[in-house]
Amino acid sequence: MYIEQGYKGDIGLWKYFVIPTGFIGFMAINYVITINSDIDVEVAMAKMIEQFGSNLVLIMLLLPLVAGFFIVLGWTFLVHRQSITSLTTSRNKIDWKRILFSFVLWGSITVFFTLLDIYASPGDYEWNFDLGKFIPLAIVAISLIPLQTSFEEYLFRGHMMQGLGILAKNRWLPLIVTSVLFGLMHIANPEVGKLGIGLMVYYIGTGFFLGILTLMDEGLELALGFHAANNLITALLVTADWTAFQTDSIYRDVSEPTLGFDAYIPVFVVFPILLLIFSRKYKWSNWKERLFGKVLTQEEFVVSNEAGSSTI
Repeated sequence: MYIEQGYKGDIGLWKYFVIPTGFIGFMAINYVITINSDIDVEVAMAKMIEQFGSNLVLIMLLLPLVAGFFIVLGWTFLVHRQSITSLTTSRNKIDWKRILFSFVLWGSITVFFTLLDIYASPGDYEWNFDLGKFIPLAIVAISLIPLQTSFEEYLFRGHMMQGLGILAKNRWLPLIVTSVLFGLMHIANPEVGKLGIGLMVYYIGTGFFLGILTLMDEGLELALGFHAANNLITALLVTADWTAFQTDSIYRDVSEPTLGFDAYIPVFVVFPILLLIFSRKYKWSNWKERLFGKVLTQEEFVVSNEAGSSTI
């Protein structure tokens, strides 16, 4: 009963809308400015990297989201008076083994298929490894990217999902709303500008995948591990001049980007397979109830917890 963990705080539904409203408003303003600006984002990014260096630019891009991570946790602890554990999971304590398993699984899959593509299409990639530049990148990326991805998970799959679930008293509405908003958050990314709006299928599909992970596993741990691996491996292994993260990675993609079916393979093929793997490992059951069932009222949740405690 992950969504019901929100009852463990000082309930006040207005408290769930302050941070999401502010963040979504900021992203909307950023998008409007981006599409109405005469400045070429790719050119502007190249100038910034030339002036400040790629690592400093990466830090500048990540710091607002890293700050967001601490704001969400601070708001939860100080305003909601809810423990970080109950924001993270329905288990008695955060399962770090789940985070590690998800991180290693998706990280390994990403590295394997990226290297396979490099082998199959060597002309699309350029060897870019420079130890002197890579080590500072690794320090910055390993230090900040997991905080950036955790902010997005705690905001969408944690804070918003619990708040919307408690408000709507069901699971399907928070799943849909948080997944769509998560995808829309990326609409101003350079990748979307380069490849087209069709790429939003990938971003929104990823949101649904992470939301399903959270509801089926009754916690954020698997989503936290997956998201951290996805962004960290991207920053360290392969980047391009038209991506959000432009770093001194090991390889650089120099191909002409096009939006093809390969962009949708993760959503319609890989993610369902991953859900099957996770479901087998963690013995998930009752999919209909966990994804579409009702959310208990606070009174029902208290009674349920008391009944559970009495059987121990």
